[in-house]
Amino acid sequence: MPTLARIHLYPFKSLDPVRVSEARLLPTGALEHDRRFALVDERGAYINGKRTSLVHALRTHFNPTSGGFSVRVVGSDDEHSFQVDQQRSELATWFSRYFEMPVSILENTAGGFPDDLELPGPTVISSDSLSAVAGWFEGVTVDGARDRFRANLEIDAGEPFWEDRLLALGMGAVRFRIGDAELLGMNPCARCIVPTRDAATGSTIHGFAKEFARLRKENLPAWAPAERFDHFYRLAVNTKPAASRPVVIREGDEVEILGLE
Repeated sequence: MPTLARIHLYPFKSLDPVRVSEARLLPTGALEHDRRFALVDERGAYINGKRTSLVHALRTHFNPTSGGFSVRVVGSDDEHSFQVDQQRSELATWFSRYFEMPVSILENTAGGFPDDLELPGPTVISSDSLSAVAGWFEGVTVDGARDRFRANLEIDAGEPFWEDRLLALGMGAVRFRIGDAELLGMNPCARCIVPTRDAATGSTIHGFAKEFARLRKENLPAWAPAERFDHFYRLAVNTKPAASRPVVIREGDEVEILGLE
């Protein structure tokens, strides 16, 4: 039986993850605290890795319990600490200086700021998928692949691209269970420029997307619904909730595919 091996939350959209042993799935389908905050410019546009590689030079940590946030620029020993609720304006000022533009910090505790508003559930990937992808590129480790693709839930399933089993033929969905939570697997997640860069340094692997797409197509499992891939620069599965009740999921929970919707 596949099991939930890792849970990663990204409290600040585009910044570093926090690994937790359990997380609450909100009625909206989002994980509590995931993408809870977002940095935006004066026009309200996100400041993220798609827009600037400067985000890769930031090492951050957020404690959801205390509200404490720390940030350090790679290459510097100076760590800056803030209480997000009480010192939000000071933190916004720090980010404004770093990015050399006016920065505001938005917060949404009900559902965060997902990339896909129609599919706000956690992204799902197999541990073996990350191992396989890391093996495609010289110098990329499993942890490096994990940081590049930024999935929320990692499944120990014993086969690469197991998450493609959560994709239905046509436009349907696959209902699956993690512990007491039920989700619907919807789409293979289209990737952007971010996975082409080392998450720690920002250095780019030139030709990454093209080579990834070639190898992804070559290694697509025979049972996977190939017609769901309009292109093969896709990895992990986008989800949405199958029910609106809040529920806690935990590392070690069994994962079971329940059928088609």
